[in-house]
Amino acid sequence: FCRTIFQHLMHFFISLGYIGLLLGSFLAGSIVPFSSEILLTAAIASNANPWICLIICCIGNIAGGMTCYWLGHLGRLDWLVKHKIIREDQLTRFLPKIERYGALFALLSWLPFAGEAISVCLGFLRVKTVPVLLYMSIGKTLRYFVFFVSTLGIISLF
Repeated sequence: FCRTIFQHLMHFFISLGYIGLLLGSFLAGSIVPFSSEILLTAAIASNANPWICLIICCIGNIAGGMTCYWLGHLGRLDWLVKHKIIREDQLTRFLPKIERYGALFALLSWLPFAGEAISVCLGFLRVKTVPVLLYMSIGKTLRYFVFFVSTLGIISLF
């Protein structure tokens, strides 16, 4: 049943062309478990401009990751202290380190399953938006670029 739904979704996004690629990449970058790599491969194999496909996938996936970041931003740190999940002294000791180095974790936001959690946590901990966006963009773009080059290499064999 799930396989059929997944196949229909993939077919739907592929039928939308570049817009479908953008939407699928956005979903894959957010909390929805979805494979934008399949969409990217299908788009390239159907003779769409591969560089435009790469750019669209990066934009969509980064936007999805930043959506996770903003969802995390909706949480409140004072709730953690109020409900004794973390002590206030731990929070005051930990937050400057997160503020200083936390954005680097956004480099790992491309990881399947863990990437969404990392993005949500960075938002929850109020790590500065611009560095998170920068490192997230670097990480996700590098991942797509490696996949992109590999895909072009494999397609050229046929």
